[in-house]
Amino acid sequence: MDTAVRRATLTSHPATLSAGQLARLSGVSTDSLRHYERVGVLPKPRRTPAGYRQYPAEAAARVRMIRRALALGFTLRELARVLGVREKGGAPCREVRAMAAAKLAELDRQLAELAALRDHLEQLLGNWDARLGGVAPGTRAGLLEALGEMPAGKGKTV
Repeated sequence: MDTAVRRATLTSHPATLSAGQLARLSGVSTDSLRHYERVGVLPKPRRTPAGYRQYPAEAAARVRMIRRALALGFTLRELARVLGVREKGGAPCREVRAMAAAKLAELDRQLAELAALRDHLEQLLGNWDARLGGVAPGTRAGLLEALGEMPAGKGKTV
């Protein structure tokens, strides 16, 4: 950890981080930081007289929170909206909880679809094994053509 990052994270003095330091500390690129600023999930930092971004040390926790929320399925647009409410003194906690519940429901729907697709693919492989067993090696069994014989809806992909 470089000196500025250590100072920003270990002392109580208000320290700043350059874009590169914040990016390294947070595990994102400087392009991501600029994008987070543009969409409104990361406040615009102070600028040095030379125009370099200087982030407050607490920006690292904000970027880590953004990354965790994105990993859970929140979008930057959703985050910008709820963070905007929070920054105006609101408490969007119930909205955030409802959004997470909706994401869980969507994930359950997708898992059910994937389970159905898995079951179908397993059945298809069994049928194809039977077809392959009925033809001599090196002879076409028409496996892909058999997909056209499937009942409607069975070829649905996720």
